[in-house]
Amino acid sequence: MNCRHCKKPLVHDFVNLGSAPPSNAYLTTDMLSKPEIWYPLRVKYCDQCWLVQTEDFAEKETFFSPDYAYFSSMSPSWLDHAQNYSAAMTKRFDITTSSMVVEIASNDGYLLRNFQSSGVPCLGVEPTLACAEAAQAIGIETIVEFFGVDLAQKLKDSGYSADLMAANNVLAHVPDINDFVSGFRDLLKDQGIATFEFPHLLNLVQQNQFDTIYHEHFSYLSLSAVDRIFRANGMSIFDVEQIGTHGGSLRVFAQKSDTGRHKYTGMSDEVLAREKQAGMLTHGFYGGFQQKAESIKDEFVEFLLEAKAAKKKVAAYGAAAKGNTLMNFAGIRPDLVSFVVDRNPHKAGRFMPGSRIPIVSEEKIRQEKPDYVVILPWNIKDEISFQL
Repeated sequence: MNCRHCKKPLVHDFVNLGSAPPSNAYLTTDMLSKPEIWYPLRVKYCDQCWLVQTEDFAEKETFFSPDYAYFSSMSPSWLDHAQNYSAAMTKRFDITTSSMVVEIASNDGYLLRNFQSSGVPCLGVEPTLACAEAAQAIGIETIVEFFGVDLAQKLKDSGYSADLMAANNVLAHVPDINDFVSGFRDLLKDQGIATFEFPHLLNLVQQNQFDTIYHEHFSYLSLSAVDRIFRANGMSIFDVEQIGTHGGSLRVFAQKSDTGRHKYTGMSDEVLAREKQAGMLTHGFYGGFQQKAESIKDEFVEFLLEAKAAKKKVAAYGAAAKGNTLMNFAGIRPDLVSFVVDRNPHKAGRFMPGSRIPIVSEEKIRQEKPDYVVILPWNIKDEISFQL
């Protein structure tokens, strides 16, 4: 396999998490009597552009199917994040009813509804039908396609051009990252801006966040790699913010390299310096991660086995993709974790992919009163603890 950005052959291993089915391919009762397709979950890194990336084993449509079950509006903290983002961007970049806001991977309309309520024209682009229909149901115009240069040109030909483009937690989800970024360049107005939020690879490594690795994430991003990719595709970064979402993320502000006029803040230099100091442009930074992942996995299995021997009941909260990575890497089945609670009605009544642990509503946890609750989406631990 060659690097998704610079096309250099990939020879260096980052981590091997065995194999797993698609993380959001939740099973129905009928599907339990049928086989699942598992794909190797191996990650490599490029020593030319330092992009960390999964090996290719299936097309993007395999992981983003029409019945994709991740709905952003299920998390109150994420709704607050989206509302705060909308208010901040409106104020900073003078977004008005004469502006056009486009969100790529707009999901169920969780973000655009904030602009819509202020009378700002907006457009969502969402490739998964179930999420797109949820957004359309609340009146948000949504295109059901994958984004890239071709779609950007079609939208431009139809009269669309964006003052603000938002891309939250999608840059890591695209196999052709060059085509994806170039699409922003083509759809933005000359002085338009685009923001990208993505989990920071520095935190993933330093905090052992191996469960954030799954097939939908084609790339794991440092600012060093993103800066190279943007420059190569006609975009330049003029500001960066470090935010707390998803275990520690970056919000990158970018504009067209040739026509953008927003002042460079210098914040990207600070993040790039941190990455260099941490060794992210050297092989040493990426070594040893396999052992860290295996250590956490082994300790988790040991805990579950001890709980079972003591006749303690263990349940989990949050049928999240990262939870599926952990469960399948560790080989956990319903004999060790009885059920997983999730407030998303699209998941309740189904089963976790691979582990086939039943997913139930919140009421079940109140009825059963398990001895232990394992919080799988640890990034919203405080929110879940408060809910329970």
